[in-house]
Amino acid sequence: MDVTNPKQDLTILLNSFQNNSESINKVLPIVYDELRVLARRELRRERSDHTLNTTSLVHEAYLKMIKHPPKGDWDGRRKFFGIAARAMRQILVNYARKKSSQKRGGNVQLQSFEEGIYMTAEKAEELVALDEALQKLESMNERQAKVVECRYFAGYNIEETADILGISTATVKRDWISSKAWLNIQMNKDKSEE
Repeated sequence: MDVTNPKQDLTILLNSFQNNSESINKVLPIVYDELRVLARRELRRERSDHTLNTTSLVHEAYLKMIKHPPKGDWDGRRKFFGIAARAMRQILVNYARKKSSQKRGGNVQLQSFEEGIYMTAEKAEELVALDEALQKLESMNERQAKVVECRYFAGYNIEETADILGISTATVKRDWISSKAWLNIQMNKDKSEE
């Protein structure tokens, strides 16, 4: 494989996942630093009691992606990092759900990991509520939900989000504003119904 165009090489490797286990081992070194930046951004949004660390979030997300690759082609970096953002969201939400259920279960000992931070039960419940509202939004407007995943869960800026989703920055801005407002209303509505 020619190493002169790493972006093209990444696309070729990604699209050969299903046929070539060797390509799986070659992809991680190419994307590892970018995935760490993505994971660090995401973990910065969490409370200081989260036990996942950057390394474990990257590894879990990567494993999740290679175990369940998208149907068809990856369409290169753009789709790969969009899927990475979704995988990190799912991991953090699953962790929050587990944390929230432990809160209801009694005494829970927090464990700390290198580079890690803890997640409070309150923050875990907020994250679960956000995920539930985001699922409702996704059923109504999938693109807006993807914008939220990229902006909130992956920490991408407007330009990066536009590039990943293949839409204009103006569309990202509009979707971001309207989806934040809708999610806020939905989460407050759900909270008042409790």
